Amino acid sequence: MSTKTGSAEIPKNVGEAKDKLKKLLGGSADLNISEAVLGGVRCAAAAIEGMASSQLISELVLRPLARLSENAEGSGAELFRLLTEESLLTCDRKLPADMTEAAGLLFSGFTVIFVDGGGAAAFGVQGQDKKAITEPSGEHNIMGSQEGFCEVLRSNISLVRRRMKTPSLRLELLKAGGETNTDICLCYLSERAESSLITSLKRRIRELGLDTVLSSGMLLPFLESREAVGLFSGISATERPDVVCAKLNEGRAALLIDGSPFALIVPSLFSENFSAVDDSCSKPYFVLLMRLVRFIAFFFAVVFPGLYVAVANFHPEMLTLKLLLNLTASERSTPYSLFVEMLIITVLLELMKEAAVRMPKAVGSAISIAGGLVIGDAAVKSGLISSPLLIIVGLTATASFVIPSLSQQTSVLRLVYICAGGAAGMLGIAFVSAMVMANACSESEGSVPYTAPILPFTRSAAAGVFTRKSAKQLAADHPTVGELSEP
Repeated sequence: MSTKTGSAEIPKNVGEAKDKLKKLLGGSADLNISEAVLGGVRCAAAAIEGMASSQLISELVLRPLARLSENAEGSGAELFRLLTEESLLTCDRKLPADMTEAAGLLFSGFTVIFVDGGGAAAFGVQGQDKKAITEPSGEHNIMGSQEGFCEVLRSNISLVRRRMKTPSLRLELLKAGGETNTDICLCYLSERAESSLITSLKRRIRELGLDTVLSSGMLLPFLESREAVGLFSGISATERPDVVCAKLNEGRAALLIDGSPFALIVPSLFSENFSAVDDSCSKPYFVLLMRLVRFIAFFFAVVFPGLYVAVANFHPEMLTLKLLLNLTASERSTPYSLFVEMLIITVLLELMKEAAVRMPKAVGSAISIAGGLVIGDAAVKSGLISSPLLIIVGLTATASFVIPSLSQQTSVLRLVYICAGGAAGMLGIAFVSAMVMANACSESEGSVPYTAPILPFTRSAAAGVFTRKSAKQLAADHPTVGELSEP
């Protein structure tokens, strides 16, 4: 029943309640209201089309309500008491305090029953259309799970709960967005997550100040502690429920956003960008090899173009004689300096990547082929770009695809290193490297440094950066991210 007074109060009269609900929703076309007299009591059922299942409404609410009305003796208060106190229609049942809360429940897939002389009760009969659970589009693996998150929050929660059958798993529903009222589920293990981290996340969500929250990307900048100055982010995103469960077991927290197939994990470490889902299924020596390859790929994607410009322009003595002669012969046929050439081809590479990502898949592949022909064949034959430079940029582009989670950072840092190498040689490369390392070391979420466990060095966890532990060590140890916290 209503506990509030004012214009939002739920009237005891069904006709007034129906009119007030229609007025509150502005006569929305997707609002369906059905009225009937059951046992001499006037009742009305309200639902939003496409949010609630008509079959569930009929089987779990309307039919039992008709049977209950036989024992109500013509009293609306008695029928409402039977409906809310002496019946188990659905497990998800709420009593809205006012008309605004009732409208919010309607938008979440509930059906609201108004009883003349009794009040209003809401029953969860969600049945909105949704995309099927499919394979993750950006995090492929060989031996791991093939399930990925979808856009429906309840389905994503079930994917996590199905993998973690423990009472210590906490799932707390929060609201964000003044107009959208987006549901956000905060997931963590009560025995492993730090209370300060959970309190900080709740506070940041309450203080968002956004009118609309439609995806995890809109939420991410407001959760980062140093979003304006931080080059890296202490919060990562994943579309794999098994990854979320693994991180929860380490004491992290995860945020599931309704309408987004990506979960946010807090905190995240720099070294985790070089790990893969299949690492846990591989031998330790193979994991060591693959992670070293990923670290080398990051170096090639970020530093190598700038390093090449710096060595060729300022430190030619570092090259062998044959390589230097070949480089000189190639550059004589081009109208621009090596530094300008590298900038031009790097910008063209980013242009092709953006076009391939934003356009439909069929058109995107055609753009990639056309761009490759223009840069790879026409540009070299016309003398605008030298052949060695094309090889370096191709290697750089391939290396950048090895670590997709750092694609934004590699794109920006590549241009920065090229400018630094072209302006000051190795001195510029060293200066930019020191600035990047300082920026990364200053990043942290809560009390966990972003560069842990290398900086600050934690001996027990540092080996896990390059390889995984043996089976006996994994069974004996229960590492948590709290062990990497700053003192």
